[in-house]
Amino acid sequence: MAATEERYISLLTDFGFKRIFGTAPNKDLLINFLNSLFDGKQVIKNIMHLNSEHLGDRSSARKAIFDVYCEAENGEKFIVEMQNAFQEFFKDRALYYSTFPIREQAKKGSEWDFSLTHIYTIALLNFDMHDEAFDADKICHTVKLCDIETNRVFYHKLDFIYVEISKFNKTENELDTLYDKWLYVLKNLSRLEKRPKALVGKVFDRLFEEAEIAKFTPAELREYEDSLKAYRDIKNSLDTAKKEGRAEGRAEGRAEGLAEGRVEGRTEGIMSTARNLKLMGLSVADIMKATGLSKDDVMKL
Repeated sequence: MAATEERYISLLTDFGFKRIFGTAPNKDLLINFLNSLFDGKQVIKNIMHLNSEHLGDRSSARKAIFDVYCEAENGEKFIVEMQNAFQEFFKDRALYYSTFPIREQAKKGSEWDFSLTHIYTIALLNFDMHDEAFDADKICHTVKLCDIETNRVFYHKLDFIYVEISKFNKTENELDTLYDKWLYVLKNLSRLEKRPKALVGKVFDRLFEEAEIAKFTPAELREYEDSLKAYRDIKNSLDTAKKEGRAEGRAEGRAEGLAEGRVEGRTEGIMSTARNLKLMGLSVADIMKATGLSKDDVMKL
């Protein structure tokens, strides 16, 4: 279906996600979503969007580009990322990203006592992460620094929150909480032909107003269609790679054991996906983000 045939944008696209959550005029939407996620454990009253592009300590260092980066009224920092595809080193990437808001708090001079404000890295995952540390029956997972003997939190001011939105399967009639409603919107907005009765209130008034494609300027429509095409190319290639990976994994499993076959199939599936994306004309950076491969690996394809 063409983008212009849909009524509302997809929040799974880069354009859609940043339009709703990454702009100052729509900060009330981001505040409402974050408060629904924290469910009273933390209440955000106001935020300020910050520069989402960060360089390392050297000009040659790897740049970090966040989907959304903001600061609450109490100085707490929030990185919010939408991730549509599995990456082998995604946990490493999340940890790397968290170092930027940590280091930027350093104050010049000898008076600074190293006191830091709370940092949250929130990853919205459009796939099942299958991490052995997670409860497979849960959608939201919060990771902190803990003592492994006592399971008590050692450091309270660094949170990694992973939300596996792909596992959210509630229907419109089952949306009980504000959190449910946001997960439903994140997963299903572009599929809706009309606004569900459950999504009422000023926040959702604003959401549907901003998400209606018919109100886009020609430039906004072109940008959205490009973003939607990139998203669909990646998802189609990944779906194909999964099928190929399963088939190759089964074949390898018969010869060398099922576990080893799954690993071999998954590796070849990722490489196959990268090759397909390269043939489609996607940039090296987009292919790296979609597959988790290094720049060198992509360039060698």
